[in-house]
Order: sequence, then C-alpha cells, then structure tokens
Amino acid sequence: MRREGKRVRTAQLELRVAASPLSCARVGFIVPKHGRDIVDRNRLKRRLRELVRTTALPHLAPQDVVIRVLPGAYALSWEALAAEMSALLRRLPAIVAPLLSPVRAPVALPEVAPPEAAPDTNQSPPPS
Repeated sequence: MRREGKRVRTAQLELRVAASPLSCARVGFIVPKHGRDIVDRNRLKRRLRELVRTTALPHLAPQDVVIRVLPGAYALSWEALAAEMSALLRRLPAIVAPLLSPVRAPVALPEVAPPEAAPDTNQSPPPS
C-alpha cells in the first residue's frame, strides 16, 4: 500500500488508496491508541465504519482504501468527523484516476461446489 498507493490528508485523517486486484472495494482502518482507552478507540472505529458504509462504500471503485486516524480525531464530534470524511472523499477521484489507468484484470474467485451427498453406509438392509 505504501509503495503503490497514493495518500490524501486532512487535519485529523489520512487516507491511502491503491488499485485492488479484486472486483470490489475494501476499506480498512488504523486507529492507534494515542493514549486513549479502548472505549474511545472503539467508538471512533464505529463512527468511521458507519460513515464509510453510508457515504463512501456505495460509490467506491474496486480499490483498497486505508483510513488512518491522527490524534486530534478523538476530540471530533460526529458532524466534524463527517466533514473530515467528506473532505477526503471529495479529493479521492483526483488521486484514483492515475491508479486505475493501467486496468488490472479482477481476480476471479474460485467457485465452491456444494458437497456431493455421500452414500449412507449405516442403512439397514431393506426388509424381505
């Protein structure tokens, strides 16, 4: 991600994006401790997941996105966090276009066949 991807930053969030070998978008989060407890970290992760789910995920092209939280993001309200996220997403198309120009063929996932019914060897012989 660091070598191939591109980076966009706001005051409290950093977004890295790279072309994905899959046919769907993937989003990951890096929420360092920054001296906070687990309750604060989990609350921030839940907020970020919800913002991405409702605003970004329906519109993302097949790409890998990592959102890293900077220390000041812990103090942001829901509205301020949403504004930071929208600022990142507005700048996303400008950095994604160069990544998608050499189009990579999506990796086909192998289809899993349903298991065949094995003959039941514990049956009693038919009555005569």
